[in-house]
Amino acid sequence: MQDIKGLTQEELKNILNSWKQEGFRAQQIFAWIYKKGAKEFNQMSNLPLDLRRLLKEFFHLFSLKLIKRIKSIDGTEKFLFELQDKNFILSRPKTLPFKARMDNGRSSISLQETAGFSPRSFIEAVTIPTEKRVTGCISTQVGCKFSCKFCASGLLGFKRNLTYAEMIEEALYLKDNSKNKKLTHLVFMGIGEPLDNYDNVIKAIRIINSPYGLNIGARRITISTCGIIPGIKRLSEEGLQIELSISLHAGDDKTRSLIMPVNKKYPLQDLIAACREYMEKTDRQITFEYVLIKGINSDLQNALNLSKILRNLKLCKVNLIPANSIKELRVEPPNKLEILLFRDYLLRSGINVTLRKPRGEDIEAACGQLRLRYVKK
Repeated sequence: MQDIKGLTQEELKNILNSWKQEGFRAQQIFAWIYKKGAKEFNQMSNLPLDLRRLLKEFFHLFSLKLIKRIKSIDGTEKFLFELQDKNFILSRPKTLPFKARMDNGRSSISLQETAGFSPRSFIEAVTIPTEKRVTGCISTQVGCKFSCKFCASGLLGFKRNLTYAEMIEEALYLKDNSKNKKLTHLVFMGIGEPLDNYDNVIKAIRIINSPYGLNIGARRITISTCGIIPGIKRLSEEGLQIELSISLHAGDDKTRSLIMPVNKKYPLQDLIAACREYMEKTDRQITFEYVLIKGINSDLQNALNLSKILRNLKLCKVNLIPANSIKELRVEPPNKLEILLFRDYLLRSGINVTLRKPRGEDIEAACGQLRLRYVKK
């Protein structure tokens, strides 16, 4: 049985025509799904009964099962979903500590893994409300294969890509469960690497952006990537006015490779060149995300390294993010003074920089934390 959200309006219209149904019914069906929040085909009261029966026979509307929903004192909400396929996890790390040690200027990581399994498969999504906007953050994969050492998403390994229909369903669920059923911005920054699931992500964006879909403006949609250069180059050719965010987290290859293994395949020099090419082709700004990790990348030498590689990029800004404390990785944020000194050094170097206000700390807001804690039970 196919997920109807995996169809464009034109694709659905062609199916309806093959059933000898009027093509305009496709517009009505999409209005029920994306505007009115219908959860069952029987709710679509302006459709003929025979069409509702056909839709129920050949399609389904929702496949994600809500397992847990938790709300922060600041209004941030996190949702844990179980997938319909219930993929088996054959092995997972019981503990995977991130242990940084500075010896003569060198850092080291120690990893310990213990086999185990879970018969259930989960993803997470988050809503972050402010006075004027509601931002949704959705997952693109079940787990992650890139193993960034400050992120809990990859601790259970990579299982599969999400379909574009599943991503759209995440966005719909966040919209239907937000204040006034409002979702103004969407970020592909949950569990998984969006550009490693490129085709599904782009189709999800086109449907979410379309007038017959969620109608979220392209400039209010963001893709966040760890730096998959082929994906960045493909994205520059799409003609989409979306936002691009690069997880950078270091200004030199040694430090970045330490905390982001993907840097060994796509080193900084090549990544910055791809970003410059992207800016030139799209005339769009790139945001460089920089998670500040105590004892790893938060001193003034790292600030100097970062300013050197970015100072010639005109269309960029840096978003500083104090690390979320993750006991499985032994990651901690720097103290407030060190954070402010890092920020101020970038500002004096002429770098456009913002310091993200922590949100949802009391509900373990880092990607993958809720999923990790629940699977461990």
